[in-house]
Amino acid sequence: MQSFELDKSDLLKIKRALEEDDAALKELISEYHPSEIAILFESLSQESRERIISILPAELASEVISEMDSEFHPEKLLENLHPERRSEIVEELDYDDATDIISQLPEEQQREILQELDEEDASNIRSLLKYEEDTAGGLMNTQVIKINEYLIKKDAIEEIIHQSEEMEEFYTINVINDQNILLGIVSLKDIIKARNNVRIKELIKSDFVYVKADTDQEEVAKLISQYNLTSIPVVDDEMHLLGRITFDDVIDVMEEENTEDILKISGVSEDEELAGNWKEAVKSRLPWLVLNLGTAFLAASIIRYFDSTIASLGVLAGYMVIIAGMGGNAATQALAVTVRRISLNDLSDNQAYRTVLKEFTVGLINGATIGFIVFLFALFYDQNPMLGIVIFIAMTGNLIIAGIAGSAIPLVLKRVGIDPAIASSIIITTFTDVFGFLLLLGLASKLIL
Repeated sequence: MQSFELDKSDLLKIKRALEEDDAALKELISEYHPSEIAILFESLSQESRERIISILPAELASEVISEMDSEFHPEKLLENLHPERRSEIVEELDYDDATDIISQLPEEQQREILQELDEEDASNIRSLLKYEEDTAGGLMNTQVIKINEYLIKKDAIEEIIHQSEEMEEFYTINVINDQNILLGIVSLKDIIKARNNVRIKELIKSDFVYVKADTDQEEVAKLISQYNLTSIPVVDDEMHLLGRITFDDVIDVMEEENTEDILKISGVSEDEELAGNWKEAVKSRLPWLVLNLGTAFLAASIIRYFDSTIASLGVLAGYMVIIAGMGGNAATQALAVTVRRISLNDLSDNQAYRTVLKEFTVGLINGATIGFIVFLFALFYDQNPMLGIVIFIAMTGNLIIAGIAGSAIPLVLKRVGIDPAIASSIIITTFTDVFGFLLLLGLASKLIL
């Protein structure tokens, strides 16, 4: 199956169907895979998403919600649904997915939803809600296949069939004793090949990999990757079997951890959503830029110490270092977010345009803020208002250029078949240095000399 690429024609068809009756809309939406619908949701309004979710079969609606990226807040789709409809959808979700989504809601709404569910589902979700989100307990699904060590082959197969009726898929069979203590695992293949009178305890693989409920999610991902596992059991300190974590859950974890590492390296807060708006981006990045401003002043002060040896415009040398450094840092931030968005999902023309527009807005606001701080410094330290104005304009302009370059260049490189992660940083550094110096020195030569 080929990967789904969001096309303008898909969006156009959906938007036209939204203007028609529910039957036509439902028929069109049903042609898409749940993961494709989740991608389409990223370009639709909240109202349109809620309408589509309300008319889809509960099973399909639950799959769509579970496939949605957390940045687009799937939990909000549950808030305005009729309680009966909401409970139908939640009960179709795997317990781990239901827990992840419900945990994002306020506690009062969590209690309300749990009261709508049947006691078994509510109990399982409550048990998962007590674990930290980034631990094995927070990742695990309590639906597991477990059989007693003393069962013979025939009874074991019947028990596996019975337990699997409520599960979409399973990869390993856990063997427990009468106290629900995990003794090991056994493969379905070994059970089928075994003699009819063999007991499961004779087939157990006691040398197996497991994790405790409080194990960090990154460590879980490493273990599954290291041992090429399809799933891994989760136990408590006494080895009681609690649940399982499957490889598809770990893929999401690895994606999340990689994103976090990239953003940290680039000086962007891990709390910033990759598709978030400019307000969130400004709040996330401005503190890092202010911090970088302090280090840039330190480097500039060394140059200024020797300003008596510099010609008539020597005072600008210190500000050149600041403007070039700030531009490079801002461009790196824009680059990190854009490259990661590209790696997660090829951006459509519309999404690419919004990405560049967002970075332009961020560059404008951050540039003006940082530029104003430097303006005040030049005003009070150099007693030169015109110098402050020149630096303010140069700083604002260079950070706007940094934002546009950091977002547009990797998108262009991607279109022409060049890896944006490898080539972008060299190009954007050139952009910010050249335009930074050109703005500062060009304006100074016209307005000061």
